[in-house]
Amino acid sequence: MKLDSLHRRIETLNKERFAPGLPDVDLEAELAREHELRFLEDEAIERERSAVAARVAHIPSDGAGFSRWFESLETVGPGQRDALFPWLADHASREQMRWFLHQELAAEGALDDLIALVQVHMPERAKLELARNVWDELGRGQPGAMHRHMRARLALALHLDGAEVPVLWEAAAVNNLMIGLAANRRYAYHAIGALGVTELTGSGRAAQVLAGLKRLGVPADARQYYADHASVDKAHARAWIREVIEPLAASSPKVARAIAEGALIRLEAGRRCFERYRRELGVRAVAPIQLRRPALGTPPTGLPPVRENKSDLVSPATSTGCTPPRDVLQTPR
Repeated sequence: MKLDSLHRRIETLNKERFAPGLPDVDLEAELAREHELRFLEDEAIERERSAVAARVAHIPSDGAGFSRWFESLETVGPGQRDALFPWLADHASREQMRWFLHQELAAEGALDDLIALVQVHMPERAKLELARNVWDELGRGQPGAMHRHMRARLALALHLDGAEVPVLWEAAAVNNLMIGLAANRRYAYHAIGALGVTELTGSGRAAQVLAGLKRLGVPADARQYYADHASVDKAHARAWIREVIEPLAASSPKVARAIAEGALIRLEAGRRCFERYRRELGVRAVAPIQLRRPALGTPPTGLPPVRENKSDLVSPATSTGCTPPRDVLQTPR
């Protein structure tokens, strides 16, 4: 099955996956859906693992060395310093920003639920840090500070919920992969890597989206979701590395490899999104900043090559698979 079709089917099967229910459904039909989902999910994840296998072959096996390798992904990991985000900060129109947010919020999913799934039967030190992270996601008991409420305020302010525009398969794939890693115990350590690298790499991008929202006059209350991520993700990432990533990686080379694979799977899925978003929005890819490769491990650059021709500039009117961003999202003001 082609990757886009695979993720579309997983997306459909995931819609009611964790919804609370009652024991009055057809059990055989429910088990058949679950059986199909697990097989498709496994296929999608194993494809991603195969794609990153060579890049985790020589990662450090000691906890401290692995932590340094992991931290280096913030600068040299796939999708980092993508040209999309400075463009969103400085140039995107309101309609283009709304199109981007419609895709990005669909990709992000419910982080609190994913972390809650992952912490089951984890060692105490890791479990406590994951619990602190969930508590932050839940607004430390204050409904208005819950991240899902912040997302809802942003969606309401920009009329995102009524947008008649499809979510790209690349955005759906990010959510599918994160759910698949977190929901299957055989991928629990992969999920740790994927969630940890999300915290590690998110603050810089959030700050640029926040700058774009400010420039476009979006109210502060609606911007709070990105303001919060721009300010606290770094602290979360440091705590994840110290309390979760390093001790788990030090426990076993196999665990370290799983964490590394999960991190790269998440970053590669993000890179696919950013490249597709740029094509749809007509953003030119620019040469990445050249960074010295850290001595330990072999972290990937993951950055797309620059082609010296006019095809780097893609008009939204000629891009494939999506309505031009300046015309989509025509919802009432």
